Formats: sequence, C-alpha cells, structure tokens
Amino acid sequence: MPSIKDNLDKINKQIIDTAMSSGRKPEKIQLVAVSKRKSVEAMIECIKAGAKHFGENYIQEAIDKINQIGKDAACWHFIGHLQSNKAKFAVKYFDYIHTVDTIKLAREIDKQAKKINKIQKILVQVNIGEEDTKSGAKIEDTMQLITQIKAYPNLSIKGLMCMPPYYSDPDQARIYFQQLARIKKEIINQQNETESMEHLSMGMSNDFKVAIEEGSTMIRVGTSIFGRRD
Repeated sequence: MPSIKDNLDKINKQIIDTAMSSGRKPEKIQLVAVSKRKSVEAMIECIKAGAKHFGENYIQEAIDKINQIGKDAACWHFIGHLQSNKAKFAVKYFDYIHTVDTIKLAREIDKQAKKINKIQKILVQVNIGEEDTKSGAKIEDTMQLITQIKAYPNLSIKGLMCMPPYYSDPDQARIYFQQLARIKKEIINQQNETESMEHLSMGMSNDFKVAIEEGSTMIRVGTSIFGRRD
C-alpha cells in the first residue's frame, strides 16, 4: 500500500505537470487535503509529508481535531454545509469558509467575526449543476449575493466554490468548471474585484486535473491522499 507521503508526492507532481501543460504557475494552486473522517494520526502524517491546507466538513469533528493538532499547524478550510447556528465555531477555527450560499449565513458569519475582531475569508458556493441534492447559490443569484455580502465589513470574499455533478469520465465536468470561471470573470469585470476574487475552489480526487486546466486555484482531495473512507 502506498503511504500518505507517496500519495501526496504523486498528486503534487500531477498538479505541477497539469499546471505547466496548461500554461499556469503550479504555485498558484493550493492542494486542500480533505480529512473528514480521518484520524489525527493520519493528518499529522500528512503534515509531516508537506501538506499545509486541510478541509473539514463537520464542525464538531473538526474542532476536536484542530484542538489536538493545533490551529497554527495548518491552514484550515471549512468545506461542508454550514448552518447559521454553527457559524461562530467556523469563524473561530477556520481560515477559509468555502460554503457561503445565502445572505442569512453571510450575515451570521460577519456578526461572529466582528465579535472576535476577525476578517473572515469566505468563498461563495455556487450550485453549478443546479442539483436539488447540493447546496449553493443559484447561478443567476450569485452576482447579487456577492454585491450584498460586500456590505459586511468583517467578511472578505476570496472567490467561488462549486461541486459539479459526478461523472466517471472527468472530462464531462469540464463545462461546469468553465462556467464557474466565467462567473468569476463576470464578477471581476462588473464589480471591479481584481484583488479579492482570486480563488476558484473546484476539483476533487477524480477530476482535479480538468479543474486545474480550467483555472482552479484550490483543489479538494481526500480519497487520493488518505485512501477510501472507512
């Protein structure tokens, strides 16, 4: 069985190769190791192997692990569905929240960030495949949502996030990645947001190479690093 370090090295090489062949700079792409349901020991092994960013989906599980590993040991990304009543924990523990998709949630994150004098980095999640089973703002509502969020002083919009429909052939996800990249471009053009809209969080274990080709700056990879979830 390949070790976590072997897996990480392999993915980092794939990131470099894909970026270079797409005319992109590999250092512009962050690998977020998705560690939900994974042990603290596996995560520490991953940190020792060079991982700097971790994505967690469940607040309580994440709090327990971050308290053991240390807040400063990595950059922490919340990538799961966030309920407003858990916003204070997300703000306390996470550097980035990828899944902001309503003004209600944004307002609560801003309120909690203000309490601890923090500017919270967020991404707006777009339901790019218009799937009933997935969270995210509607495509046609994204521009307005971002305009509304910008009124909150303790939020900093860093980009967009999506989870396209799953396909066994990753190339079929390409149109969704292209669409998210187009939305980002429209926002930058219409709202003059060159500074803050730097990230596209898209691409997972099965399709991250296609996502990189289409402009992803954050890929969220779990299975290919840690193996199948128990």
